[in-house]
Order: sequence, then C-alpha cells, then structure tokens
Amino acid sequence: MARADRTGKRIPRSAFKNRIPDLGRYFIYTDADETEEKYMYGLRDSLPKEFQGRIVIKVSKTKTEKLIEACSEQVSLQPQYCEPWIVFDRDEVPNFDRIIRDAERCGIHVGWSNPCIEIWFDAYFGTMHADWLTSPVCCQRFGDIFEKRTGQEYIKSNPQNYNLLTRFGDENTAIKIAEKRLQHYLSNGQTTPSKMCSCTTLHHLVGEILRKTVLSKND
Repeated sequence: MARADRTGKRIPRSAFKNRIPDLGRYFIYTDADETEEKYMYGLRDSLPKEFQGRIVIKVSKTKTEKLIEACSEQVSLQPQYCEPWIVFDRDEVPNFDRIIRDAERCGIHVGWSNPCIEIWFDAYFGTMHADWLTSPVCCQRFGDIFEKRTGQEYIKSNPQNYNLLTRFGDENTAIKIAEKRLQHYLSNGQTTPSKMCSCTTLHHLVGEILRKTVLSKND
C-alpha cells in the first residue's frame, strides 16, 4: 500500500527509490509547560522506543519573544539536534508575526496556532471552527466538544490529552484539515499569521515526525 505524506496525499512508490528515510533529530522549544509541553511529550512517547530519544522538548520560562534566543542557545550546545522548532500560541503575544519571521530567518521552524493550540486539537474531531477567534472562546468550546467525544473533562495540563485525541479522534484527518485551512489563507493572499484565524502550522511538525517514523521503520 502506498504511504501518505504529512498532508495525507498518497506518495508514489517511485519516490522512495534510492532514498534512505530518516527521522533525524528534533529540538522543540515551547513557552508553555502545560498544554503544549504535555501534548508534545504525548506525541514523543507514542513513537517506537528507538525514536523517542531523537526528540528533545524544552520549556522556556522566559517571555515568548525570547524563545528564539533560548532555542538557538540550546541548539548551539547540542548541534546534533538538527531540526529546531519553537511552538507557541497567538493568545495575546505581542510581536507574534515578528517572532515567526525572526525564527525563520534564524533557521528555526515554527509551529504556531491562532488563537491557541486547541484549534489544532479541534481538527482531531473533524473540523476547525472558523468562529473561535479568541483563546478563551476556543478553549471553552473545544472543552465542550472534548468532553462529549471522550467522556472526560478537558484539562489543559492532562498528560493523556494526546492519547485521548488520537484514540477518540483522527490524526490523519486533523493534518488534512489543518493543511487545507492554511492553504485557504495562502491562496487568498493572506500570509500574516496573526490575521490567519483560525489556523495553525503545528500539523507540519506532527505530520513530519509521524511520516518519517513510518518511513524509518519500514526501510
């Protein structure tokens, strides 16, 4: 059976000839020690044991705008982690767009969510609500959906959130939905992240890790 890429599209078998897939090493920095950190740990721990050590997750206790500096500093100390990412929400972060631009200029990938990471979680359950324009609204309404789908109260710091999302939702569908929303904005000429609500790029990180893990296992 043909494999799928991070957007869910089928990859022709010819694309794998003479290619050795490799998960590589990821260094992921976030400013949130609850939702984002617990979610990323859940993703990492869901991978086969031989791949878990390739993903390092750090929480910065500094302001969001200092994430680039903190990430760059850590990466310089551990250059073997060749895929640096920062993960953060729009929320009320000042200079949101500038932080994203500066990170990309420094070679750091960005998994941003607008208004918050719960909009990405929403996609696991088959949609990405376009009218959830603020973090409080997004969290509250997603919490209602989460409880209906899982039978459990939504708690941002619950380390089982990733497992619950993948158990009661569909990760491949979530990636497709998020990519479709992102492309909708881009195709209409909107490239400013703070104005792309609701939207996320976190699915690029998740999809890439999952895809490369499958390829590495099957090589």
